[in-house]
Amino acid sequence: MAQDYAEAVRWYSRAAYNGLAAAQFNLGVMYDNGQGVTQDYAEAVRWYREAADQGLAAAQFNLGLMYCNGQGVTQDYAEAYIWLNLAASRASGDEQKRYADARESVAKKMTTQQIVEAQRRAREWKPKASQ
Repeated sequence: MAQDYAEAVRWYSRAAYNGLAAAQFNLGVMYDNGQGVTQDYAEAVRWYREAADQGLAAAQFNLGLMYCNGQGVTQDYAEAYIWLNLAASRASGDEQKRYADARESVAKKMTTQQIVEAQRRAREWKPKASQ
């Protein structure tokens, strides 16, 4: 099993460095969970950010959770809210509800002014083109 994870990391890394958002996300998951690599939240954040910047909702969600929990980054509810808001706006069905619920949970820890600012920043966000 560990060998399978290591092989997955190898392939995901190749694709991730070539700008493939899905591979960047999956590599982030591998670092987040310590599968095939030593668990490294900062490295997970790095790869989630790469994929999130391209508009991948699942990566935006995971990045939001990392900010919410202070894993690999300084805890920042406003930044968490932005990424969770973006994820909820791009997802559908059950995922959209789950992402929106997470966003609302974070909002309960924020002031009205912080929420308004985070909403503004989310509206202004634009995805980066893949390489």
